[in-house]
Amino acid sequence: MARIEWRVCSRLILTLNEKKNTMKILTSGNAKIVKGEKFGFMTQGIHFAPSNVSGYNVCAWASQGCAMACLNTSGRGKMKSIQDSRINKTRSFFEDKQGFLCNLIKEIESACKRATKKNLTPCFRLNLTSDLPWENIRCNDGQSIFEKFPQVQFYDYTKGFKRMEKYLNGEMPRNYHLTFSRSESNDQQARLVLAMGGNVAVVFRNQLPKKWEKRNVIDGDESDLRFNDPQGCVVGLVEKGDAKTDESGFVVTYETTPNIKSIQL
Repeated sequence: MARIEWRVCSRLILTLNEKKNTMKILTSGNAKIVKGEKFGFMTQGIHFAPSNVSGYNVCAWASQGCAMACLNTSGRGKMKSIQDSRINKTRSFFEDKQGFLCNLIKEIESACKRATKKNLTPCFRLNLTSDLPWENIRCNDGQSIFEKFPQVQFYDYTKGFKRMEKYLNGEMPRNYHLTFSRSESNDQQARLVLAMGGNVAVVFRNQLPKKWEKRNVIDGDESDLRFNDPQGCVVGLVEKGDAKTDESGFVVTYETTPNIKSIQL
């Protein structure tokens, strides 16, 4: 009896390991990132379970409004199977980081080959529903993912002011582009980023204004290719999903936006 129980237990462990090794990390089905193909780019990214949904916090700088308006459950994200997959993916990252990174490297290599066959330029957004500091995450050899693929473009949004400050000071990998993401709790920091020459994503109510804080507003919904945006602009996004009912200040109603005093640097 003990021998049978041992075999069953061993088989269960083997099955769980097989699932972990075959779990797909990158996604290309996101409606926003697919838009880049008409501009000659193939984008793939990682959908983690946001905030602390998985038991691990992947959004250290998330505000209440951000959490409420998160696009994690938009589209196919509402499906239980999708949510379970994102939770398992997040737990795998934290509980077997080196194994996760090894599989991620293999998927990036494969994605680059597929993009080349389609005559598209590959690019990657590792924080589709997270805000992890990938520049600090290292493989066993001490290299980051960006250093593993120095000729490949990576990009993300972040609410981390210190991360954005390092990016603007040239202290981030050259192939990693960051756009600061404004929320109701970091409004002053968002304006400071603009003053420093960085790009800021702002979610607006109903439609995009031509200017915000005296900066040109570009249509961020046209594509997700933030690394192609002009420097020092506002990336305008129209509210979607649960953000349509936001009352926290996360979504900006431009007509009622107060005049902002200049910031003393």
